[in-house]
Amino acid sequence: QVRPVESGGGLVQAGESLTLLCEISQPAINTITVGWFRGGRYEFVAHIKANGVDTAYADSVKGRFTISRDDAKNTVSLEMKNLKPEDTAVYYCNYGGFWGRGTQVTVSS
Repeated sequence: QVRPVESGGGLVQAGESLTLLCEISQPAINTITVGWFRGGRYEFVAHIKANGVDTAYADSVKGRFTISRDDAKNTVSLEMKNLKPEDTAVYYCNYGGFWGRGTQVTVSS
């Protein structure tokens, strides 16, 4: 097992969208739960379970963020719409205790 790799962060204005990508070389993502977290305290954002159906979101992002995965590419995406300045953070991908290095999302007002 190796650490996941995040990408897709950037600087956007409030109301705009970004999609983050988490690439996992192994294991197959249909065998694990993959989550997104943010900030220095690793605030939970969303996760998707091994069955690919069960998902969960933090209250602060419900209705704005959508987590999904591509089993063929072994990747998990986090689509973020209607971004707010309070969404500004480093976003991390996690599975089984393995953390990526994060990708910075900055939302200007």
